[in-house]
Amino acid sequence: MRWRPGLRAAIVLTVAAVSLVTTAAMALTTYQLQAGSAQERFTASAQAAFDSDTQQAHQFLVRSTAFESAVGGVAEYMGARLGLTWALVNFTPTSGPVSTAADGRYVPVAGTGGSFAGQLPVSRVDEARRGGRSVRYTADTPDGPQLVIVGEVEPGLLLAEFYHARGIDRELSALRDRLAVVAAVIALLGGALGVLAARGVRRRVRTAALAARRFGDGALDTRLPVRGRDELADLAGSFNAMAQRLGESIEQLRLKDQQQRRFVADVAHDLRTPVASMVAAADGLRSPDAEDRARSAELLASQARRLGALVEDLLEVSRFDAGAAELRPEAVDLEALVEDAVQVSAPDADVTVRSTGDVTLFADPRRLHTIVRNLVTNAVRHGEPPVAVTVDGTAPDLVRVAVADSGPGLPAELAPVVFDRFVRGDRARSRTEGSGLGLAIARENARLHGGRLDVDGAVFTLTVPRGEPPRVD
Repeated sequence: MRWRPGLRAAIVLTVAAVSLVTTAAMALTTYQLQAGSAQERFTASAQAAFDSDTQQAHQFLVRSTAFESAVGGVAEYMGARLGLTWALVNFTPTSGPVSTAADGRYVPVAGTGGSFAGQLPVSRVDEARRGGRSVRYTADTPDGPQLVIVGEVEPGLLLAEFYHARGIDRELSALRDRLAVVAAVIALLGGALGVLAARGVRRRVRTAALAARRFGDGALDTRLPVRGRDELADLAGSFNAMAQRLGESIEQLRLKDQQQRRFVADVAHDLRTPVASMVAAADGLRSPDAEDRARSAELLASQARRLGALVEDLLEVSRFDAGAAELRPEAVDLEALVEDAVQVSAPDADVTVRSTGDVTLFADPRRLHTIVRNLVTNAVRHGEPPVAVTVDGTAPDLVRVAVADSGPGLPAELAPVVFDRFVRGDRARSRTEGSGLGLAIARENARLHGGRLDVDGAVFTLTVPRGEPPRVD
C-alpha cells in the first residue's frame, strides 16, 4: 500500500526538503567559488615565487664567478631555499652535467631529492624549453598532488619547482565541514518552521472542516473568520459566500414549500364552497317547485362563474410560478386605459379619474388593465366612496397610478401581507366575491413590467417604467 503523508507531514517534509536542497545548492556554489578562488591564489603565489627564484638565481650567477658551472651556481642558490622541492635539468654541456631521458622523463642533474625524478615528463620540459616561458602542470607524487612549474634560468638550463597543496587542501576541507554544519542547521530550522507552519495551516483547515460539517448538519448561519489575504483567507471568503447563497436558497425553498402548502390548503378551502353550492343547486333542480328550480339555477350559474374566475386566477398564478408569463408591450394611453378599467369594474360607483403630465408608455395593456381593474374593484367593494384614481406622468422615466378610497384603510396587521396569496380582510371574507388572489396577481404583473405595487393606508400606488418600443424584426 502506497504511503501518502497527511497535510501536516507533507508541509513539514516539503519545507525541510526545500530548505535542504536550497542550502545544499548554496553551500556547493559557495564551496566551488571559494575553491576556485583559493586555487587561483595558490597558483598565483607559486608562480610569483618561481619567477622570483629564476630571476634571483640568474642574478646570483651574474654576480658570482666562484662556481665552475652554471648548474653548480644555481644549485648553490636553490640550496638556500629551505622547505622547497626543486630540480635542475640541463641541456648545455658548458653549463655542467647534461640530463638524459629515460622512460619519457628527464633525469635531473641536481635537486633536493629523488622523489621528483619521475615527475619531469619530456613533453612538459621541452615545451618550456621551446616556448621560452614557464609551464605549469599537476603531478601525482608519493606525497600527494603537487603543482610543478618549469622554466629556464639560463639558455638550456631549466629549473623545476614543486609546490605541495596540503595547506589549501586543509583549508578547503575545513570549509566543507563548516558548510555541511551550516546546511544541517538550516535544514533543521526549516523543519522546525515547517512544523509551526503546518500547525497553523492544519488548525485553519480543521476549522473549515468543522464549519462544513456544522453547515451540513443544518446550522445555516455557520461562517468562517477571514484573516489575512492568503489562499486560506480566499477559501474562507468563498465558503462564507457559498454558505450565504445556500442558506438563502434553502430558506427560499423552505418558504416556497410553506407557500405551496398554504396555497394547496387555500385552494381546497376556496373550492369547497362553490362546489358544495353547485352540488346543492344541482339537487335543487330536481325540485317540482318552479321557483326553487329557478333559484337553484341562478345559484348554480353564479357559483360556476365564481369557480371559473378562480380557475383563471389559479392558471395565471401557475404561469408566474413557472416563469412562463409573457409580456407583450405596445404603446398605451394610460388615462384611457384607466377610464376603461373603471367602466368595466365599477360602472355605477362614485369613481373619479384625474391625470397630469405625459401618461403614455410602452407596456402590456392587458396586464395593466388587470392591475387597475383589481385596485378599483377592491376600493369600491372594501373601501368607502368616493374613490379617486390619479394618473401621474410628470416623471421623465416612469408613470404612477394611485387608487384611493375614503375609508379608514387597511388594518396595521394586514398591510405587510396584503399582497400574499389568499389573504383577505374581515370584510372581504364576509362576502362571497373574490378569491384572495387579485392583489397577488396584480403585484406579479407590476413586477413583470419592472415596476412595483405599494400600499399606504387606503391608497394603492402602481409604479411602472415608461418602457421601450418593442423591436420589430
